[in-house]
Amino acid sequence: MKHVFQLIAVAFLLAAVPAAVAAQGEQDFNPQQKLRAAQMIIDNFYVEPVDNDTVVDEAVRAMLKTLDPHSAYTTAAETKEFTEPLEGKFSGIGIQFNMLEDTVYVIQTIKGGPSEKVGIMAGDRILMANDTVIAGRKLVNRAVMKHLRGDKGSKVNLKVKRGEELIDFEVIRDDIPLYSVDETFMADPTTGYIRVTRFAESTAKEVADAVAKLKKKGMKNLILDLGDNGGGYLGAAFEMASEFLPAGTPVVSTKGRSFPDQTYSTEGQGDFLDGRIVVIANQSSASAAEILAGALQDNDRALVVGRRTFGKGLVQRPFPFPDGSMIRLTISRYYTPSGRCIQKPYEKGRSEEYYLDLLNRYKDGELWSEDSIRRPADQKFATLKYKRPVYGGGGIIPDLFVPADTSYFSTYYRDLVAKGIIHRITTRYVDANRASLLKQYPDNDAYQASFTVPEELDKNIFAAGDEAGVPYKEEDWQRSAPLVNAIIKGIIANDLYEDGSYYRPISLINKDFEAALKLINDPGRYNALLTGKAE
Repeated sequence: MKHVFQLIAVAFLLAAVPAAVAAQGEQDFNPQQKLRAAQMIIDNFYVEPVDNDTVVDEAVRAMLKTLDPHSAYTTAAETKEFTEPLEGKFSGIGIQFNMLEDTVYVIQTIKGGPSEKVGIMAGDRILMANDTVIAGRKLVNRAVMKHLRGDKGSKVNLKVKRGEELIDFEVIRDDIPLYSVDETFMADPTTGYIRVTRFAESTAKEVADAVAKLKKKGMKNLILDLGDNGGGYLGAAFEMASEFLPAGTPVVSTKGRSFPDQTYSTEGQGDFLDGRIVVIANQSSASAAEILAGALQDNDRALVVGRRTFGKGLVQRPFPFPDGSMIRLTISRYYTPSGRCIQKPYEKGRSEEYYLDLLNRYKDGELWSEDSIRRPADQKFATLKYKRPVYGGGGIIPDLFVPADTSYFSTYYRDLVAKGIIHRITTRYVDANRASLLKQYPDNDAYQASFTVPEELDKNIFAAGDEAGVPYKEEDWQRSAPLVNAIIKGIIANDLYEDGSYYRPISLINKDFEAALKLINDPGRYNALLTGKAE
């Protein structure tokens, strides 16, 4: 009975708080008081015992959801998972994702990881892992990761929604490679190629090492590939810019409400200040990748080739809590040296629509038509040296537009990749023929120059497809064969040689690479575009 009277007393006490405040005027009951009162009421009077940590975590998430698409809260475990791709090595399926509207949205696949190998793409929504539904259950990131991570070599079957289509993927978990520079080679006798897939602590050094290596091989000009690079540490992009720009050159500035405006300029200079540079970027290039591309474009140091970038120009600052959890709060916006803000428009509290922007670009035809790219008159700026026009308001617009290439795509190819068949059968081929391959092709350069995929290997893939429920389709195969065989050649190279290049054979049929190489070897056209005199 005594316990009952105590509860009644507490109830009257809590009830009296808002009543007393109302008598004084609603403005006196501030939001902080309301949050504390709400938490106290739930803790004391909810029908069942509550986990206060969960209640508070979800309250913080809900608050941040009303702001912008990139402010986020992570628990201690989630914070560790979030920072792992930028700091070290981990095991799993190899994706970065966000939970939006109770659904796992793939933000980026880790280059060389299991998910990329089977064809999972940014924008895919993961509905099931093995027999467990993970969509629509209000799972936190940590709970999702329990279903996606596992021992190296273990299998997870994923059901993925892409647009309106459902696709089944079979993913073999593995250690996830975390190198920033995953491809370095000479595209021709004077043109080097560097592909950067993320911006992490070691990125600037990896790029500097790659530049030095290519210069020894005769590099005069450089193709810098930032396609599908989802960003990472701003500091890495800033340091990397110093490799290509003189000391004191502006790279990026930030402007916000509570922090002073700040401009970041190169403090030193690197080893590649001369020679033409072409940057490849596309609709999945984001954040730090956009900052670097914008800095090189605005300083008239490089031309950008490809498609309009993602448009992520919000600055998040980490606010860690003593328990290891963290808020990453948007505190300012990034601006390129010409004054452009690259952040695309968003509506507060509508994060799902924000992340569906890439799908909308696909539907609207922007990936195939330059005329579909908006260039608002009030977002027109000028580059610093040659004063050519550039535009803000949503990503970096390329100097040379290249339509997205779907000429090699077929559902047969997609299903072969989704089932892991191409990678699995090719790996078996390497294991069975390793000694003879190395004898015939002693190094990567010899292999890249001479190896062709044997017909027997293609037939083994057809047979494995039939066995796995992916029947051979002649018309689809004729369409996709160049891409499949390029992938096979890349897989073999990556397996056989320490410097084996997975992307090198694929680049030969990649339209972005083809356009970049053609432009960089045409000084007249390059200079006309750079100076704004091209017709």
